Amino acid sequence: MNEKDLVLDLKNLVVRYETEGGIVRAVNGLDLQIRRGTSVGLVGETGAGKTTTALALLRLVPDPPGVVECERMELDGHDLLSMSESELEKIRGKDISMIFQDPMTALNPVFTVGEQIAESIYLHEDVSYAEAQKRAAEMLEMVGIPGERAAEYPFQFSGGMKQRVVIAIALACRPKLLIADEPTTALDVTIQAQVLDLMQNLRRQYQTSLIMITHDLGIVAEICDEVAVMYAGNIVEKGTLEDVFLRTKHPYTEGLFNSIPYIKDRRAMLTPIYGLPPDPTRLPEGCAFRPRCPYAGDDCTQPQTAHRISDTHYVRCSAYYSRPGFHIKRGADNP
Repeated sequence: MNEKDLVLDLKNLVVRYETEGGIVRAVNGLDLQIRRGTSVGLVGETGAGKTTTALALLRLVPDPPGVVECERMELDGHDLLSMSESELEKIRGKDISMIFQDPMTALNPVFTVGEQIAESIYLHEDVSYAEAQKRAAEMLEMVGIPGERAAEYPFQFSGGMKQRVVIAIALACRPKLLIADEPTTALDVTIQAQVLDLMQNLRRQYQTSLIMITHDLGIVAEICDEVAVMYAGNIVEKGTLEDVFLRTKHPYTEGLFNSIPYIKDRRAMLTPIYGLPPDPTRLPEGCAFRPRCPYAGDDCTQPQTAHRISDTHYVRCSAYYSRPGFHIKRGADNP
């Protein structure tokens, strides 16, 4: 991959929380590269480390107790690790922006929504505050809210409209990378579809790269170009949408798909992933998924390295290169 095409280059990210109860290993050696204009779905169970990864990119992991270590963390060629707090403040909201999970807590109740959108524009762009307010009203129009409602407060908006306001704030300065942390969790399916369409259209309009953090594989199928499956603080499988959905290679990814109801056979039984995600203070040796994996063998007690299936697809599972004939019944075999 040409480095000039990369908007994000992340190598060997480690995040741990050093608490009195022990060391919580939230992210463990994660690598992630995102091309300009590409949308990547970051999926996995609660506790996999998805939100912590996003906070680490924004350098918002609380310290203490959080400790962030990374071999390389570059945004559009700029080293985020070496930046001072004042330098980071200049790129947060401008070059990299985040849609937080709960719009109820993301919006300040004592300021109008127009003021909250205008603040980002005023801080990051060379415009007067009056011009910033005008731009804020235009951003509201862009997300489907009448511009005159910029003078209203968050409590005067519905949940779906609050989410649209949060999206307007995140996109106000046309960021190069947008992180959306489960932006549709609190919305009903109708509003969810509208918000996803809105994000897609705005992303194409501004050529913004996107990290979509979600549990919902349906959302990933609709909005993402690539998929990264996280488990216990690392990416266990990554590829294009077709790679992961049609040529599944990791047992955990298989488990996620098998937990989805099959709409063409409503009587079909689901195959759940048994057990619980591992305690991040006591991760298993070798493959973290081993205690829950139906294919686990002796080779799974060793550290798992990334095995490349193709130029776009890799998997952290030793079974594919240590057991001849190993095959997961997923994808083309089990739609």
